[in-house]
Amino acid sequence: MLIDFLRNSMRVLLTLAVVGIAGWLGLALWDAYMISPWTRDGRVRVYVVDTAPEVAGTVVRVPVRDNQYVHRGDPLFQLDPVRFRLAIAEAQARLAGAREDLMLRRSDAKRREGLGGAVSAEEQEVFNSNAATQEAAVAAAQASLDVAKLNLQRSIVYSPVNGYVTNLNLRVGDYATAGQARLAVIDADSFWIYAYFEETKMWGVHVNDVARVKLMGYRDIIPGHVISIARGINDQNGVSDRLGLQDVSPIFTWVRLAQRIPVRIHLDRVPPDVTLAAGMTCTVTVGPTSIGRRGRLITWLQDHL
Repeated sequence: MLIDFLRNSMRVLLTLAVVGIAGWLGLALWDAYMISPWTRDGRVRVYVVDTAPEVAGTVVRVPVRDNQYVHRGDPLFQLDPVRFRLAIAEAQARLAGAREDLMLRRSDAKRREGLGGAVSAEEQEVFNSNAATQEAAVAAAQASLDVAKLNLQRSIVYSPVNGYVTNLNLRVGDYATAGQARLAVIDADSFWIYAYFEETKMWGVHVNDVARVKLMGYRDIIPGHVISIARGINDQNGVSDRLGLQDVSPIFTWVRLAQRIPVRIHLDRVPPDVTLAAGMTCTVTVGPTSIGRRGRLITWLQDHL
């Protein structure tokens, strides 16, 4: 009798323990997935600088490789400098001729100042005006020379940021047009995370809140914080048709999908063994680390599942 009673008691206690653990885990899963502010829809973003020459010409040198790290001010590619040097020589010749002409016009005006009554005031004004006009021509020639020298300097395109050369397709012999991007540099100092939170969880997301980022391909948790929250997303129901009427999408009354709001996350410290690339996906959790066993379990579930 006693042995049977103990066996039955153990079964009941074991059943109650399993039910209690299951309930505890269920509450933890409910908090982790349904209540706490977290999302698996996070993306790594970065600024990309499209470098374009300010002058046109044929590419004669490309000293960088694809995916190479470059510092700000490093040369990316160079255009043929011959035409720009010839333009400098031409501008220098025009400036020299304008200066000689100016000296002649000034001498003519000065000689007529000493003739006294032999030269009318009107004629004197004409010669003074010619000298002033030539001074303007000299200034214009000087500006043309400065532009020619600047074009020679701009024939070498330098990296504007510290970053990585990406998708390099530029080759020696290509013709580069002024203002047309030919090479892209990823700004290595501008990586951030865009986390898309469901609107039902936005109550727990605030600017300056602590954030934890778990990249899909790494185990490390990257610390960060919220720096901004988007104040608007596109509303497809607001688009008008050709008659000017709103195009309202039909939905099921009992099914209402939560919209996702972009939240910008700044990465406070990236581990040295983590290689960031724009477009990588991640899990983002906002808020301090939970305390207690269930809290630690919730945090683990948010960061790793």
